[in-house]
Amino acid sequence: MGKTTRGMPEATGGAAAPLTAFSGVGPKKAEQLAALGITSVETLLRHYPRRYEDRRQVRRVGDVLAGGLGEGEAVVLRVRVLSVSAPPFSRGGRSRIPLRVRAEDDTGALTLLFFGATWLRNAFSEGADYWVYGPVRRDLSGPVMVHPEFERAEEGKDYGGIVPVYGLTAGVTQKFLRGLVRQALDGGIGRLAEEFLPPEIVTRHRLAPPDFALGNIHFPENDGALRSAQYRLVFEELFLLQTGLLWVRRRERGEGGIAFGRAPSVSEFEDLLPFAMTGAQRRATEEVYADMERPAAMHRLLQGDVGSGKTAVAMAGCCKAARGGHQSVVMAPTEILAAQHFAEFSKTLGEGAGLRTGFLASGLAAKEKADVKERLAAGEIDVLVGTHSVLEPDVVFARLGFVVTDEQHRFGVAQRLRLRDKGSGAVPDVLVMSATPIPRTLALILYGDLDVSVIDEMPPGRKPVETRFVDGTKRGAVYDFVEKQLRKGRQAYVVAPMIADADAEEDMPDSRDAPENDNPCGGEHRSLPSAEGLFAELSERFRGFRVGLLHGGMKQREKEAAMLAFVSGETDLLCATVVIEVGVNVPNATVMVVEGAERFGLAQLHQLRGRVGRGAERSYCVLISDSRAELARRRGETLAETNDGFKIAEIDLELRGPGDLFGVRQHGIPELKIADLAKHLKVVQAVSEEAKALFAADPELTAREHAPLRKKLSQLEAIG
Repeated sequence: MGKTTRGMPEATGGAAAPLTAFSGVGPKKAEQLAALGITSVETLLRHYPRRYEDRRQVRRVGDVLAGGLGEGEAVVLRVRVLSVSAPPFSRGGRSRIPLRVRAEDDTGALTLLFFGATWLRNAFSEGADYWVYGPVRRDLSGPVMVHPEFERAEEGKDYGGIVPVYGLTAGVTQKFLRGLVRQALDGGIGRLAEEFLPPEIVTRHRLAPPDFALGNIHFPENDGALRSAQYRLVFEELFLLQTGLLWVRRRERGEGGIAFGRAPSVSEFEDLLPFAMTGAQRRATEEVYADMERPAAMHRLLQGDVGSGKTAVAMAGCCKAARGGHQSVVMAPTEILAAQHFAEFSKTLGEGAGLRTGFLASGLAAKEKADVKERLAAGEIDVLVGTHSVLEPDVVFARLGFVVTDEQHRFGVAQRLRLRDKGSGAVPDVLVMSATPIPRTLALILYGDLDVSVIDEMPPGRKPVETRFVDGTKRGAVYDFVEKQLRKGRQAYVVAPMIADADAEEDMPDSRDAPENDNPCGGEHRSLPSAEGLFAELSERFRGFRVGLLHGGMKQREKEAAMLAFVSGETDLLCATVVIEVGVNVPNATVMVVEGAERFGLAQLHQLRGRVGRGAERSYCVLISDSRAELARRRGETLAETNDGFKIAEIDLELRGPGDLFGVRQHGIPELKIADLAKHLKVVQAVSEEAKALFAADPELTAREHAPLRKKLSQLEAIG
C-alpha cells in the first residue's frame, strides 16, 4: 500500500487533496462523486462500504451443473471464453437481444448474458481466461450469469478477496469507486490519518491504528482485520460525536447567563392559560424556571409527542423573560407554523399578560419587515416569532434573554448557536422543542449538549387516533370511507412514499448495487404509489371535492400555498409526501391515509398520524401496504395498539435501527457514516463513560496527550 504510482496524488497532498488529482477524475466525474458527498480524499476514504462480498472461494462450473449451489447464489468462477455472440448494433446502440458469451472451465460450460450492452462485444477475447462474479441462475439453455462483474485473468495476479460494495449514484460504478479508493490507499494517503484518540483510551479498548482501520475497512486482509477496522471506526465516530457535544456544552456553560427572578411562579403563569396544565407540563415548566433562575445559561431540550403541550411551556419561559426585562425569540421551521405560533402567543401572552408580540418571515412586505426590526431594536417587542428570517444579521435585539427553536431537527446546532449569539452581553437561555420521540436509552448521546425535559402525558379529553393496517385489496373501501368523511365536511390527507412514479427506479448499474434498504421490509419489489400519481387518480375519484398536491419537488412558495389552502379549508383532500408540516394544526382533518406504509419507519408513521386527531371529532389513520413481509405487519400492529410515541420509538429502534430517527436531517448532529446506534449500544455506553471521565479529569483538554483531540474538536466546531 505504500508505493506511489503514476496517476495517483502524492501523499503530501493530504486528506484535503482534490479528487481531480486522481487518474480518471475529470470535472464531470467529480460532479457525479459530489452527489455522494465525495469531494476530497478525506470524504472518499470516509465513504465506507455498506456491505461486502466474499469472493475468496473460487467455484467450478461443475458445482452449478451438479446442483451444488443455491439458486441465485453469487459465485466466483475462472472460465475460458469459447465464443462471443453479439447482436447487430441497433439504433441508439442498444438492443433487446443480449450479448451472449459462452465460457467454460474443465468441469462444464455456462453463458454470460449482458442486456443492452452491445458495447461490451470487444471486452471479451475468444480463448482468453476471465474471472467472473455474479449470481448463477438456470434457464432453458443451462446455467447463466446475467451482467456478471468480470476481469481478464492475468498470471500471478489474484482475484477476489473480501470485496467492498458502496452506495452509488448515476455515472459511478462499483469498479470505478473501488479503483479510486485503491489509488488513494496505494498513494499513501491512508497513512496520513492522524491519531486523535487519547492513548489511554486506545490501549484500554484495544483500538487499531487509524491507517490500518481505513485500509481494512475498504479492502480487508481477512475477517479479523475487518472486524478490528469496523470496531475502531465505530468507536471513533461515536467518541467524536459525544466529546463534540460535551465540548460545546462545556464552552456554553462557562459563559455567563441571566439569573431571572422568581416571578412569575408556575401557578401564576398557569392562571393565564384557558386550560389546566397536565402534570408533565407543570413538571417541565418547573425545570425550565429552575434553570432560568440560575446565573448559568440554560440549554434544555423539551421533548413531547405531537399535541402534548410543549408550546405552553415555551410561553411560560417567554413570560418569565419579559417579567425580567428581557426579550424572547421563537423560531419555527416554516412560515405557516410560525404564523400559527404567532397567533397563539399573541392571544395568550398579548391579551392575557400584556406582552408585545411581533412576527418576522420572508413573506412580509419590505416595509413591514423594517418596522418589526426597528421596534425590536428599540425594545418595543417582548416576543418575536418567526422563521429563519430571525437569523439575518440586521435583526438586532435590545435585550435578548430567551431563545426557543421549534422542531430542532430542521435547524441544527450551528443555527441554534447563531440565534443564541444575538444576545447582548449575557448569553440567553435556550429551549429546544422536538416532537420526535427519542428512545430514552439514546437521548443522552444524541443531545449531550442539552438537559432534557420530557412531556409524556397528553391533555385530558384528547381522543386517540383510531389506526388500521390493511392490504391493497381494501384500497377501494378505504377511499369510500374517506369520501364519507369529506361529505361530512371533514378533510383528509393521503401520503405517498415518493413524488413521482419514476422515483421508484434506482439509477444503478445493476440490481446488486441497489440500496439494501430499498425495500426495508424485505417484501417484493413492485410499483409504489407516488404523490403525483395519486393526485391524478384521486382528482378523478373525488371529482366533487377540491384535491391538492404537496411534495418536496415544488418551489417553497408553491408548498406554502398548498399547505395554506388545506389549513384554511379551501382544499378538502391533500395528496402529499412526508413534507406535510410537523406541528401545523388543522383540527378539521380527521383522516390520514398512508400508501406504501412499509416504506416508512414506525416513528415516521407515528409523526404522520399526529397530523390528525387535533379537533373534537374522532380521527382515523389507515396504513395501506401490499407487502407480505413480517416487519410490515409488526409495524402496523404496533401503531394500532399504542399512541405512545416514546414506546413506538423504542420498538422502532428494535425493528429497524436508528435510520429514520437519527439522520442528520432530523437532529442536526454529525451524520453517522458507520456507527449504528441500535446495533452498537454497548459501544455507545462505553464511549459515553469514557467521554464523561475525560472531561471530568481534563475539562479544557490541556494535557499534552489530549492536544490532538482538542485540535480535532476545534476544527469540527469551526465547520459547524
